[in-house]
Amino acid sequence: MPFKIICGDITKTETDAVVNAANTSLAPGGGVCGAIFAAAGYDKLGAACRRIGHCDTGRAVITKGYNLKAKYIIHTPGPVYTDGRNNEAELLYSCYRSSLNLAKLKRVRSIAFPLISSGVFGYPKMEALHIAVRAVSDFLENNDMDVYLVIYDKSGFGGGGGLFSDVAEFIDKRLADHSRRACLDSAVDTTFSPPPAYYAEPPKLAAPKLAQPKKPGVFRRAGTLQSARNIDDLIKEMDASFSERLLKLIDESGMTDAQVYKRANIDRKLFSKIRNNREYKPSKVTAVAFAVALKLDWDGARDLVGRAGYSLTHSNKFDIIIEYFIERKNYNIFEINEVLFQFDQPLIGV
Repeated sequence: MPFKIICGDITKTETDAVVNAANTSLAPGGGVCGAIFAAAGYDKLGAACRRIGHCDTGRAVITKGYNLKAKYIIHTPGPVYTDGRNNEAELLYSCYRSSLNLAKLKRVRSIAFPLISSGVFGYPKMEALHIAVRAVSDFLENNDMDVYLVIYDKSGFGGGGGLFSDVAEFIDKRLADHSRRACLDSAVDTTFSPPPAYYAEPPKLAAPKLAQPKKPGVFRRAGTLQSARNIDDLIKEMDASFSERLLKLIDESGMTDAQVYKRANIDRKLFSKIRNNREYKPSKVTAVAFAVALKLDWDGARDLVGRAGYSLTHSNKFDIIIEYFIERKNYNIFEINEVLFQFDQPLIGV
């Protein structure tokens, strides 16, 4: 916790452990496996893997990191994809969970995964990404660990059917509606030509009736004091900072602080800064993450994000994707980030 999808070279990540997309014989291979052996040192890593000898598909074993910045390398053989009907999904899911469970036993605080089986083993990247996100998010429901999914090459993502197509259609519709409204607004004649009657003498109005004086001793109607207090509360709420509004929403939600910042994919240290500083200004992705974690509707999300100094509009692809999920009451932040990644948008949370 948190979970991030990033692009880069897994051998250069500064995490406690990196995961090698291995083969069952634990021998040097191509792709990620070859890169990790080269960076860690063929001789030392090769000798350690030969001592272990074998690892079944979907399981995991561990060695030292040797020349890597990571202390450990966790090796997990992924399934070779054939047609998706040979237990491939279950085996791939098991790769992530076996690796995470082994990392937990070693008290690893941070770990970096490649997109297992998506290279020479032929697993479709979109399906592989979905399984990786599901496996990691399931683990993080009951465990604390910083998990990174490191994608070396983004080609092959997006353009598929299902959720991606549905979101793409929603984005196109919102952008088209926004463009249409903008065109209509620009076509309106803003010049003002007052009608002749505007210059006419205004009609004479009857003198207003004066209010009768109150009886002596009656200073306030019943309930006025309570109304004044309610107005004061409303004014305070309108003026509340992002931090104040967030904490009030957490209290109203019935969730604990930990439940909320975990659901938001936010680090505990960052949440502590927000809680202890009334004027703290989070990034937009952090503000949106809390709106998702609290399961706010669209208006509520816009209000909370607005208190951090940002807006949610129908002219921005990132904003529209967030609206898509909020409108459908899908508040799974990992699924949202999976889609944001596919559309090359910033991820929410940390």
